[in-house]
Amino acid sequence: MQTLNLFYEEPDPDRWFPYDHYLRRMIRRILRGKPRPGGQMMVALELMRGLDKLNIPYRFNDYSYARNNPNELIGVIGKTFLLDERKFKNPILLGASVFSHPLEDPELLAAHPNVKKILVPGEWMKKMFEPYYGKTVEAWPVGIDTEKWSPAIKQQPKYDFLIYDKIRWEHENFENKLINPIKAILDRHQLSYTSIVYGQYDHAQLIEKVGSSKAVIFLCEHETQGLAYQQILSTGTPVLAYDQQEYWVDPAFYPHRVKFGPVSAVPYWDENCGLKFQSIQEFESVLEHFQAEQAKGNFHPRKYIQENLSLESCAMAYRDIYLKLANQLKAQ
Repeated sequence: MQTLNLFYEEPDPDRWFPYDHYLRRMIRRILRGKPRPGGQMMVALELMRGLDKLNIPYRFNDYSYARNNPNELIGVIGKTFLLDERKFKNPILLGASVFSHPLEDPELLAAHPNVKKILVPGEWMKKMFEPYYGKTVEAWPVGIDTEKWSPAIKQQPKYDFLIYDKIRWEHENFENKLINPIKAILDRHQLSYTSIVYGQYDHAQLIEKVGSSKAVIFLCEHETQGLAYQQILSTGTPVLAYDQQEYWVDPAFYPHRVKFGPVSAVPYWDENCGLKFQSIQEFESVLEHFQAEQAKGNFHPRKYIQENLSLESCAMAYRDIYLKLANQLKAQ
């Protein structure tokens, strides 16, 4: 079985003098404790966990092996700084965590012609990248830990809904036009709810609130993959998702540099997961439909995750992409 070559590092440049990033890292560890993995690091960690479950061999950050075998394909996960820092000679499978938009590095393929394929987390992002990078772009999602995120966390429900608020920009506007009206409708229907705001909770709080809620209302402008709602689905909790299907609204790009759409807040989804609504105007009717379907037991969110986004299935998909590319390169 072919061994995969994987590389991932967190960007941590020197600031004041050579090698001071080691000292700063040690001080951060003392002051803040063990760091929690960010989104990009989670892609690398969960990919490797999936490979471990399948007994697929890989080398991790074996720079010596890559230097000594410059014709072998390597997978570089995360930001592209590693390409400049390490100056790989190997052909490269890059991603899936790369950057927000190709305008951050429109000359990527010219500067690094050994990048042979770029992975992005989902299909709408693939379409956004293709005009810049062409057929090198492919969609690949990282897997969900279905053992950690399982129905075992569910308790006797205290709430009908958990409102998961992941609105990142113009929050006050969304609060007035979406969030507060949703709460008013829930109150009118005598449905209980609790809330959680992205970036303002710890893991234990999320587990407790998902565990004590019958369902989740997921509010977000758009997601490239959407690990949070997929972890929730994996617990067997159905989701009522706000999916406006409009523009990608990252203010670093929109509307002055990029106007791309439609994009999705729930890019991995089928009828097992729950229901979607596009506006506050249709929320109440969709809510009533959601409750009726939930009462009939017609949602099977964990089944969707197990069949499409488990650690094993996504790791196998990565391996297949890697080996297919490696074989294509050998045939050239």
